[in-house]
Amino acid sequence: MKVTVLVGGVGGARFLLGVQQLLGLGRFRAPGRPANDHELVAVVNIGDDAWIHGVRVCPDLDTCMYTLGGGVDPQRGWGHRDETWHAKEELARYGVQPDWFMLGDRDLGTHLVRTQMLGAGYPLTQITAALCDRWQPGARLLPASDDRCETHVVITDPADESRRAIHFQEWWVRYRAQVPTHSFAFVGAEKAGATTEAVAAIAEADVILLAPSNPVVSVGAILAIPGIRGALRATTAPVVGYSPIIGGKPLRGMADACLSVIGVESTAEAVGRHYGARAGTGVLDGWLVHEGDAAIIEGVAVRSVPLVMTDPQATADMVAAGLGLVGVSA
Repeated sequence: MKVTVLVGGVGGARFLLGVQQLLGLGRFRAPGRPANDHELVAVVNIGDDAWIHGVRVCPDLDTCMYTLGGGVDPQRGWGHRDETWHAKEELARYGVQPDWFMLGDRDLGTHLVRTQMLGAGYPLTQITAALCDRWQPGARLLPASDDRCETHVVITDPADESRRAIHFQEWWVRYRAQVPTHSFAFVGAEKAGATTEAVAAIAEADVILLAPSNPVVSVGAILAIPGIRGALRATTAPVVGYSPIIGGKPLRGMADACLSVIGVESTAEAVGRHYGARAGTGVLDGWLVHEGDAAIIEGVAVRSVPLVMTDPQATADMVAAGLGLVGVSA
């Protein structure tokens, strides 16, 4: 079976671990057991990508790569384990900005390789594959686009009360989303395009899953890239989404802050309606909500199951429930 997942962020990376647990892929492949016929492909958000201190940083791609490859920091859920911060400290002594971005020494190695390969003309898809040769994540990680498509945020500047657009990283990391926020813009989307690899991963899948990632700046940023939404609507595979909202709140991150900016309530039903049914003009065939939550979305099959990703097995149970909802068996 071929499973394609649209994913972003720490929660999305942990969701991929659950898919691997269910399918026996990656670290969950039994020792000495031959490879099975299952395949996991992740179409990953690039809206968080940014140039920091002259290097290209791809937070969601790296978080997925480190998590599946066994090298992620277990406390933070992102970046390298056993990280050091000497380069960041030295940059601070020089007074170099931005001083609010956590760029670790080990992580810097990844960004330097990526930046050199970009300078040599390689597309991000090929660069990601080369980086994954070092980590062996047990899944194919695909950027949604090889083109620049960054998420920017229109805020009221706390310094002078003027409106200005800042990169998503500054909004989230520096300001923690605690400034008056007016809108999101996917800069470059009008000229960007989905990669042929990402479109093929959607077209050729047996089932497509929307991870419980942020519906605005993770999955939403993927859907903003021309070609992705059309591929989801055209594929013969069922599309199943997982609510990132439990009991009216996200378990982590700032999905509620993002949803309020675009006028969507922080409920499982509202987010499902925001994605919409493929039977109409949306992208969903199935929608999983947490036990105790409910949703009625015309044209979408809905099931209530535990959606707290306490460990890979609990997440695997979530994935199995989603497959069962649309009649797919692992």
